[in-house]
Amino acid sequence: MPKKQVSKDRKARVAEMQQQEKARENRVRLQIIAACTVLLLVLAAAITYAVLNGRNNQPDVAIESIGVSSSAASCDAVTTDAASGNGKHVGPGTSSPGTTKVTYDTVPPSTGPHFPEPAASNSLNFYTALDRPKMEDLVHNLEHGYTVLWYDVAAGAPKKAQLEQLAKVANKTEWAKDKFIVSAWDTAYGDLPAGKKFALSHWSATLSADGSKVESQAGHRQLCGDLSGAIVKAFVQEFPRTSAPEPGAA
Repeated sequence: MPKKQVSKDRKARVAEMQQQEKARENRVRLQIIAACTVLLLVLAAAITYAVLNGRNNQPDVAIESIGVSSSAASCDAVTTDAASGNGKHVGPGTSSPGTTKVTYDTVPPSTGPHFPEPAASNSLNFYTALDRPKMEDLVHNLEHGYTVLWYDVAAGAPKKAQLEQLAKVANKTEWAKDKFIVSAWDTAYGDLPAGKKFALSHWSATLSADGSKVESQAGHRQLCGDLSGAIVKAFVQEFPRTSAPEPGAA
């Protein structure tokens, strides 16, 4: 074979090998780019999930997922009740030792005379008909800035898990932090209005600049036909733990 032909064939083979190597390098490059793209997409999805999951676990967001929507809860408008009984203690150890039961002006009460000690926490801030505190103790809690959610015993039984979760989540919000109680309603103090199975109460007040004097106060209630975390959120936002005759008390 002539030398020129051999040289030409060799150049052709070298060129072909170079093209093959270049094609291989391009495939490897594309594979690396594809792998990096997939990794970035996975990381982006993980970060997005973490952000959304974290937000959904925030108390002010999580509380809205409990129960029905506000529009489906059949709630009355929030009341503004005349306040009375601030600092008025009755029962054993007081000037009215014979008082064992107070007749309150509203159902449920939002203000009024009360026993000397507020209800002690059971760590859950959730009570059934078997372990609920005295009404007069809970009214003392209201004076300290608590919001109380009372529930009809029959209606609350199938919603126990939701009520317990609501007590847990509401107490983590900034508005009701550690001052939210869920308790079975005691019909010895009157029946909840027809069709209303859940009721919120709060005793609000405006204090003097130095916090030593109550300048104005009122009770607030909202009665509903069904349980709604969204309603609870709106209520405690409007009437937070800091709005009370004695907000600094435990």
